[in-house]
Formats: sequence, C-alpha cells, structure tokens
Amino acid sequence: MKTVATHVVNVHEAKTHLSKLLERVQAGETIVIAKAGKPIAELGPIEPKPPLFGSMKGMFGDDPDAAFTPEAEAELLAMFDDDLGLDDPV
Repeated sequence: MKTVATHVVNVHEAKTHLSKLLERVQAGETIVIAKAGKPIAELGPIEPKPPLFGSMKGMFGDDPDAAFTPEAEAELLAMFDDDLGLDDPV
C-alpha cells in the first residue's frame, strides 16, 4: 500500500472523527494528529510484514526444566485412560 498525501488534524477533530480518519488511513493516507498546532502523532497504514523464516528458532525443544513432573505426567495419562475406558475390564 502506497502512502498518499498527509493530512493534519487537531486532537479534538481526531477524537470526533476517528472512524472517518481510519477509513482514510485504510485508503493509504497518513494522518498527523497535532496538539496546539504541534504534530504529536502519526496515524498511518500498517505494511504487512512477511513471516521471517526461522524466527521461532530456539523457542521450542527438549528443555528438561520445562518437562512434566512424574506426578503431572501420571495425572495427564490417567485422564486419557479414563476417557478411553482402558481401566475397564473387557
């Protein structure tokens, strides 16, 4: 999305007409919000970022500190056994 002309509005106008300003931003316009004539913020479209390959590297793995405790593992397995009826005689 290419940014077109910038429009300056005061804080009151921005609060009053936020929905309309957001529509203009969606169309590619950048809106500058000013307080007492001084620019304080910029409202503009967000450029989508492509996913970065490998950006989650190292976030998952076999961390022994994060493993289930034997008690937690037994409790989890018991929940599945109950649901599957494995404790019931055939």
